[in-house]
Amino acid sequence: MDWQGVWNDIVNFFSNNIWNIVIFFATLFLGIIIIKIIINITKRILRRTKIEKIAQQFLIGIIKVALYLVLVLLLLSQIGVQITGILTTVSALVLAVGVALEGNIANLANGIVIISTHMFKKGDYIMVDGVEGSITNINFLFTTLITSDNKKITLPNSTIVNNNVTNLGANPRRRVDFIFSCAYESDVEKVKSIIIDVMKSDGRVYLDPEPFCRLKVLNVSSLDFSANCWCDSDDYWDVYYYVVENVYNEFKRNNISIPYNQLEIRERKDEVIMPVIGTKLPERVEKVRIKEHEKFDLEDADFTKIFKHKKNDKEQDKKNILSRKKKRKKEQEV
Repeated sequence: MDWQGVWNDIVNFFSNNIWNIVIFFATLFLGIIIIKIIINITKRILRRTKIEKIAQQFLIGIIKVALYLVLVLLLLSQIGVQITGILTTVSALVLAVGVALEGNIANLANGIVIISTHMFKKGDYIMVDGVEGSITNINFLFTTLITSDNKKITLPNSTIVNNNVTNLGANPRRRVDFIFSCAYESDVEKVKSIIIDVMKSDGRVYLDPEPFCRLKVLNVSSLDFSANCWCDSDDYWDVYYYVVENVYNEFKRNNISIPYNQLEIRERKDEVIMPVIGTKLPERVEKVRIKEHEKFDLEDADFTKIFKHKKNDKEQDKKNILSRKKKRKKEQEV
């Protein structure tokens, strides 16, 4: 191999393209500095806005990728590479990825809408698309809810944006609405007074605005009263159950009857045979459950608590052994 010829080719390349090489590295160096300055300025501007932090990070990431892509294209053109073909390839690739991830891109765009518009926040109780629960997590693709019976529901952001959302935890106060039915012979004013007194008797109910009750509907077999009061959002269900239960008791105490639907009853005269399947209920066998402190996660583990629990368990085991020994000793003496 002619090493001298290779060396001469290298020297000729650098001597003939010295200015292109200088311009290439100068563009690279200045481009990186300019991108960092632009990103820094963008961060400062976004911090002064009311945009959520997660949305700020996402926007900064997009800007950064776009700026570095422009820098790469400039460097390729500097060394003589035709960027027309590259742009065509990149465009086709972006189009193919966009078609394949159409749903996720829609969720991403709707996630930006949810976060930037403050539609709701973590901890709010919402109702959407037939499901309801407390929000535990919001990201750019999905929103996670925990229902009142402790089920975890993950909703795509597109579902939330494209449906009506009822946010029950948006405001600190909520109105509790009731419908009470009484017989036609009831004293309307007395019924109203009882319902309002019950609502006022609960200290969780606001007196301003005052509890409200009026006769609403003359129904087929009853007088229907509409009532409402205001309370803190956290006390909604406690107030609701308190008022319903105590109104029922006060109705009984004041001889106010609640009408019943009339049913036609027929006596059945044929002999009823009730087949019994299986045997009686088995004895209860307690399930062995893993205690919370026995679950170990290296990332979240608190070693001081683990050792403390282990120490307490050992002490409890010793106490149990001693108590069993004393019991056996007493039995032997008897």
